[in-house]
Amino acid sequence: MTALTHESTRATKDVDGLTFAYHEAGDGKPLILLHGSGPGVSAWSNFRYNLPVFAEQFRTVAPDLPGFGGSGLPDLDEVYPVVAARWIARFMDELGIESALFVGNSMGGAVAAELAALHPERVRRLALMGSGGLSVGLFNPDPSEGFVRLFEFLDDPTRERMIAWVKTMVSDHRTITDELIDERLDNALREGVIDRTRAIIGSMFDPRRRASYTPLWTRAAAFATPTLLLWGRDDRMLPYDQAHFAARWLPDAELHTFARCGHWVQVERKTEFERVVLEFLTRKASGSSP
Repeated sequence: MTALTHESTRATKDVDGLTFAYHEAGDGKPLILLHGSGPGVSAWSNFRYNLPVFAEQFRTVAPDLPGFGGSGLPDLDEVYPVVAARWIARFMDELGIESALFVGNSMGGAVAAELAALHPERVRRLALMGSGGLSVGLFNPDPSEGFVRLFEFLDDPTRERMIAWVKTMVSDHRTITDELIDERLDNALREGVIDRTRAIIGSMFDPRRRASYTPLWTRAAAFATPTLLLWGRDDRMLPYDQAHFAARWLPDAELHTFARCGHWVQVERKTEFERVVLEFLTRKASGSSP
């Protein structure tokens, strides 16, 4: 396969008046990659190194979630994961995708799970890394260290605070390079990004929106979607105890744990992550195809 670059895979699509930026490569069954919610994040920053591997077997689409990267932010009349899930469904319609396999990281996991709850027929399988939404903390402080560092950065977005936040994302700090910090900081400081991120995170803590929202984890036992949970044992954003809560209540779930790994499983344990996810996504189900 020809080397995939940011520009060779990038596209935009107008979806009911909202701009979606995304990356697409490969052919076959649709696979949608949904990124997390950290400052300066985009589909490319989360999945640039995984995209070529998945594109060898799937039509792989990695959108910037609404309000992140190059995608517009819609009205947040509900908590963000529900809003984003509804827009991802519209985005799929625009691309002619009736149903898809999903890989979701952190916030992206929560969005994919909300979509599975809203429209189970559209989500064939879920592979979720350090996913939000499907669990609650049992043994760790709330908010977690990762969230504290995130809030500190959003309050005062300096390079030092970006470094402090990124350090909570990975177990091996040797993976943190000046290039990584500079890229994330540059993206985070672009016009309007901090305000949009504050609005997105704020929607999930707003008592008015939460009053009409039934938490995803309380609905987990009703899920029908086959789900693979992937978790770093050293996750300081959504700590590892949450993995066991989710695995206990999801009816059709399996859990893969990575030692010496933080929140960014797809980065720190790239090869193993891809191997485990591909096996799950291509595995033949009893009496049906994946």
